Amino acid sequence: MKKISLSVLGAVLLIVSCQKNETSLPQTPDDPSSTSTEGMRKCGSMEVLEEQLRTDPERARRLEDLERKTATFQDSRMSRFAGKLYVPVVVNVVLPDANIVTQAQIQSQLDVLNHDYGKSNSELSNTSVYLAGYSYNSVANCQIEFYVQDWTNDVNRKSGAGSFGTNDAVKKTSQGGLDPESPSTKLNLWVCDLSSGLLGYAQFPGGNVLTDGVVIDYQGFGTTASYALYSAYNKGRSATHEIGHWFNLRHIWGDTHCGNDYVDDTPLHPAANYGCPAVNLQSSCKKRPLMQWMNYMDYTDDACMYMFTSGQKTRMDAAIDGPRATYVSATKL
Repeated sequence: MKKISLSVLGAVLLIVSCQKNETSLPQTPDDPSSTSTEGMRKCGSMEVLEEQLRTDPERARRLEDLERKTATFQDSRMSRFAGKLYVPVVVNVVLPDANIVTQAQIQSQLDVLNHDYGKSNSELSNTSVYLAGYSYNSVANCQIEFYVQDWTNDVNRKSGAGSFGTNDAVKKTSQGGLDPESPSTKLNLWVCDLSSGLLGYAQFPGGNVLTDGVVIDYQGFGTTASYALYSAYNKGRSATHEIGHWFNLRHIWGDTHCGNDYVDDTPLHPAANYGCPAVNLQSSCKKRPLMQWMNYMDYTDDACMYMFTSGQKTRMDAAIDGPRATYVSATKL
């Protein structure tokens, strides 16, 4: 079990890549072998946060303030609006052929998000599914639905661009990408060709609104496409993972050996898990708990991640109660 702490600034500077590396890392007891044909999952969210902290002195202050308020929310067992909340989404496609990403593919990604955040994904239709000792009834139904408000105006396309990294160029028209639409009230998703093996990255709450949102590699976006998706990342879970970051969730291993993800009902993990680990895989951390490799905030293949914990939902609720409040409503607008 992890104890919530306000020792934030040291933790956020510990950077671990969420990786889809082209080459496999050496196997160790803390890094189960990967079955992914593309290598290991890679997300750049912590890298982006580190850069923001380095270049913007106020970013650290805002982050510390957010974590203080989040801890208060968690400790007081506060709850948000009882019922489903809706998040409008803008999809920005930046590819040499921007029309290659179809409306059907975008809808398939939204469907995945709505199942995953609504505890209606197929893996959880079986109440005896393996959850590393976690109670099925405690698996979180986050009661969040994502939707495109206006398909004509909320799906933007730009052709002729190359690959992008984590410098947010994809979010800027002046740098070959697309500026966000309504970035203070709508979740902007960018779909593009990400470099260096990245599957995606998100901006944590509290950053510049003009770069807020989530970026996903086009070969890990949705479940159906007119081109080949990565075989290990073809179930839309890269977006589920990155939007978790957007709602202020950390990686389950806390981005360091047996680290802290600021959630009290996730087990201590020595490092990321990759591929599809074995049932009853034990952690090498204190008390050796079973590793919750099926958590959306681990690095396993799409087919092997399928849950959020109640504590993670509470942490997301704290973000919804605070910096993400303008993005959600009780009805579709």
